[in-house]
Amino acid sequence: MYDGIVIGEGVMLDARPAGFLSRALAILLDVIILGVVLIGAFWLAAAWLGEQFVRGDAGYDALMIANVVVVVVVWVGIPTAVETMTRGRSVGKLAAGIRVVRDDGGPVRFRQAFVRALVGIFDIWLSGGALALITSLINRRGKRLGDLAAGTYVVRVRGGHPPSAPIVMPRELEAWAGASDMRRLPDGLALAARQFLGRAHKLAPPSRLRLADDLAGRIEPYVAPGPPQGTPPEMFLHAVLSERREREREAARLRQARAEEHAGLLHRLPYAVPDLRD
Repeated sequence: MYDGIVIGEGVMLDARPAGFLSRALAILLDVIILGVVLIGAFWLAAAWLGEQFVRGDAGYDALMIANVVVVVVVWVGIPTAVETMTRGRSVGKLAAGIRVVRDDGGPVRFRQAFVRALVGIFDIWLSGGALALITSLINRRGKRLGDLAAGTYVVRVRGGHPPSAPIVMPRELEAWAGASDMRRLPDGLALAARQFLGRAHKLAPPSRLRLADDLAGRIEPYVAPGPPQGTPPEMFLHAVLSERREREREAARLRQARAEEHAGLLHRLPYAVPDLRD
């Protein structure tokens, strides 16, 4: 089965680790952009501190400190802020159609973005990209040192993909599913089942049967009573996911109705005082 992930927004991505050329293009674009920003920041700092230095208000140490601050802000601060706010998509990654995600498929947070940017000082900037190149070529997921330290990797998120197969309720299991007690499935398990059903038709029959058996066995403890004897595992998965979807929709509808009712109560005057607007 392919290496699919689900990002934190709950969107399933048909994504594999990004190719080397895509990652290299993204890094090159980001380096060019940050290089321009760095040169501009150096120029502004030198112009401002140069005047202070001439007047005697600032010394050589102040100029060195300013240069260090500029480097830290451009090499660490900006990449960290951009990846945190965009959930792993810098300008270069946006252009290359890739995104940084955690190893579990979730969106990167401040900690992961900061570690990636901090290690990037060594494996991208100071080594001229040589360390990032070597480690990404060796690693199966194309991770550079920053990814290894942060627990992240880069995936593809752009490109046309055929729609996945829909989840439908088998008529034979409709009555059973409606009367069964279904506990909440772990998010990862539910998404794995949905992902499998969407691509089951592309799998070889032995792999398809094996994965269906495995997923059905993991989901069955959350359903009582179990499915009728002899129910195919794949049909069982369709029934469970379809019923969960309908129950979630009904629960959402009831929540919306209660919210509207409470909103109406909040606008009423207390103690049965007539509203002059009525």
